[in-house]
Amino acid sequence: MGFLEKQFQLREKGTNVRTEAIAGLTTFFTMAYIIFVNPIILGATGMPKGGIYVATILAAAIATLIMGLFANVPYAQAPGMGMNAFFTYTVCFALGYTWQQALAMVFICGIINIVITATQIRKAIIKAIPLSLQYAIGGGIGLFIAYIGFKNAGFLKFTSEPPLTLIPPEGTPETVIANGANVVPAMVNFTDPAAQLALIGLIITAVLMILKVNGSILIGIVATTLIGIPMGVTNLSLETPYKISDISETFLALDFGGLFSDPGKLLIVITTILAFSLSDTFDTIGTFIGTGRKSGIFDDKDEAELFSGKGFKSKMDKALFADATATSIGALLGTSNTTTYVESAAGIGAGGKTGLTSVVTAILFLVCLVFAPVAGIVPSAATAPALIIVGVLMMESFAKIKWDDFDEALAAFFTAVVMPFAYSIANGIAVGFIFYVLTKIMKGKPKEVHPIMYVVTVLFIANFIMTAILKL
Repeated sequence: MGFLEKQFQLREKGTNVRTEAIAGLTTFFTMAYIIFVNPIILGATGMPKGGIYVATILAAAIATLIMGLFANVPYAQAPGMGMNAFFTYTVCFALGYTWQQALAMVFICGIINIVITATQIRKAIIKAIPLSLQYAIGGGIGLFIAYIGFKNAGFLKFTSEPPLTLIPPEGTPETVIANGANVVPAMVNFTDPAAQLALIGLIITAVLMILKVNGSILIGIVATTLIGIPMGVTNLSLETPYKISDISETFLALDFGGLFSDPGKLLIVITTILAFSLSDTFDTIGTFIGTGRKSGIFDDKDEAELFSGKGFKSKMDKALFADATATSIGALLGTSNTTTYVESAAGIGAGGKTGLTSVVTAILFLVCLVFAPVAGIVPSAATAPALIIVGVLMMESFAKIKWDDFDEALAAFFTAVVMPFAYSIANGIAVGFIFYVLTKIMKGKPKEVHPIMYVVTVLFIANFIMTAILKL
């Protein structure tokens, strides 16, 4: 215990081993789905699923250990949802790059992130974000997390009117496509056992939180998982088709030569890497700002060190660097961008305050190399209520926004609502930046906008335009 106290300053942070362990377990169970989902998404490119599976676990474990041991903060990392879809459906399918070339892009993205972190550019970006947008980012992430919870719980159904049905080749299922304006979300009728279980779990967790029971979120996850056994929702299967040696199929498979073999496509390559980097950078910044300030993980002292110190003196500096190295590590192993997970907020909500939370999460990922079903046993219906409750906890930051001042409310509103609507933290920040800059310019107050805000806003706009062009 003496080593743990010295390494993580548990007493100083007002926590203990038990609380940190519970937080680590909570974070792990809320994000373990990536172990099984990532091979499905990236596997569509032709990548060997066994290699992706092992690469996903190793990338998550190594990156999370770096976060915990180097930065001493309770954030976990793993290949990001959204980024893996961009890797597969845009870079490989739409643009025609091989998965080996796409991995090379991800690696370069990671190097860029390391450079902008080491040169203090990321720090400068955080300093440039106005306080109102920081509060909006915190509340927006709360909405985003809660929306993920509602989706994972099976509480929502999506219908479209009128749908467009495509008839594919014989023997494959038909595909229904509808414009976004015609897609309408609604509550389900709760006939599905998974949705019923998630509702039970939400009630259990909410009651525990109201009664202020220590470890409420983790207890809720465990109780819901156990209740799911007789309901047939909890899967007790202990089989996995993958083995550790499968990593040889994706390790160091990057193809830099093929990526830069055609000079005519250089602009597309650069633009795609920029898109990777922007999304990765602002997902992370948003997560740190949104969860770190409210929880006190990044306190006033740390913030002062962040902006006045040089090198990696503050926890935020170290956390940003740990995140920056994760993407390149993941690419070398054979997976898309590895980034800080917003689901870390579940562990923070359970009381996690130090890197010991991350170390526990990393160890559990490593256990999955041998005992994969450890993660698979817990159904999404059991972890979804935890995300919804964490969303509730994060709404507090909205109270600090001056909603009666339209100039401030406009950008804050779009920052907050676009995150869940567009299913992207980075896009929410991008839209908020654009409205903030436009508001200041229209009010004749352009000097109140930090120069970095102008640069980043232009990059966001350029990224939106180029992404649209690439998809034509």
